[in-house]
Amino acid sequence: MLPYRLLLALALPLLLMRLVWRVLRGVESRADLAERLGGGAASAPGALWLHAASNGELASARPLIEALLRRAPGRRLLITTNTLTARALAQGWAELRIEARLAPLDARWMLTRFLARHRPAALIVVENELWPNRLVMAQARGVPVFAVGARISARSARRWRKIGLGRRMMRALTALSAQDPASEAEFRALGLPAKRCLPRLNLKTAVAAPAPAEVLEWPRAATVLAASTHAGEEVLILRAFARARAARPGLRLILAPRHPRRAAEVAGAIRAAGLAFAQRSAGEPPEAPVYLADTMGEMANWYASAGICIIGGTFAPKGGHTPFEPAAYGCALVHGPSVENHAEAFGALDAAGGAWAVAPEALGPRLIELDARQQATLARAASAALAALGSHDGPNALAREILEKI
Repeated sequence: MLPYRLLLALALPLLLMRLVWRVLRGVESRADLAERLGGGAASAPGALWLHAASNGELASARPLIEALLRRAPGRRLLITTNTLTARALAQGWAELRIEARLAPLDARWMLTRFLARHRPAALIVVENELWPNRLVMAQARGVPVFAVGARISARSARRWRKIGLGRRMMRALTALSAQDPASEAEFRALGLPAKRCLPRLNLKTAVAAPAPAEVLEWPRAATVLAASTHAGEEVLILRAFARARAARPGLRLILAPRHPRRAAEVAGAIRAAGLAFAQRSAGEPPEAPVYLADTMGEMANWYASAGICIIGGTFAPKGGHTPFEPAAYGCALVHGPSVENHAEAFGALDAAGGAWAVAPEALGPRLIELDARQQATLARAASAALAALGSHDGPNALAREILEKI
């Protein structure tokens, strides 16, 4: 833990400066900053503390949250998130037994404030939000710690071993439910005892697709969505799209970067590609061939508008974002080689013909080929392949296992 804490001590001043700058710019309020520092209004003691990074993780955890509330009618939930939009999502559920806060940073003094203020009965972390101080300090105070839908790549596991985190973090866990067999094997290799392994569950398999608030009036079969893209991917995708559009003039592109703060950079890439575009955040009507969807919390709109989805993070070394959400909306899935974050799901999709694995240089020609009939074929195969990975009773069974250990 010492190397991690030294690194955090060095990084913390920069993190605090960035948070203060966000307040000065009006992006966040002083109350938001107080929550990130472990303060803010206290919640009722004895709640189950569930932490999810952002919208996608929190939405995937909703079936588990509902199962916990249903099986423990006397319990309350304290939900923390890293983003304002995810906190708003939790608040929007209007569930009287749920309170939502921004998560404290993983600094010891902030966590000490947070734990003293809220006094949770247990900590449940979703997917890969395994922050060392958070886990270890909760366990040291007698708070049971659970990881659900947990995933870790071989690269991350190697990094944990290198800085000596793995075994200490595994000791802090009361139990862990891995997302897939490969992640479970990595956690076991890091020192997680077999008796602390809960049944594996990919939370995203139990999620129903929320209804979109708005659907673009574009022909769906001629609309491509590049979802949650990262630096380096936009240039590649725009080049491929321009090539495909030369052969299919009616083709349209919704470009949704993972981080909307990169909007200016992405807009520059669109201009450099010689393509006209409209920008969502500017309120511009979607009349150009490219629509820059640089807002948060609107992915349902774009999934529902597009017949083809290029999954971001797969054409950059990011491990790939979820295929479950676009598949739930009936999109035809296209991805690059970087898929380790959801290796089991992508493996099942590719084997069943539910997705196209595409080399970067072949992306343009593949977009030309993906007509309405091919899209429907891929969407049907994807739905069947991903459904086979899930368990209808998974969230309920996992809630029962957690509550029995508290």
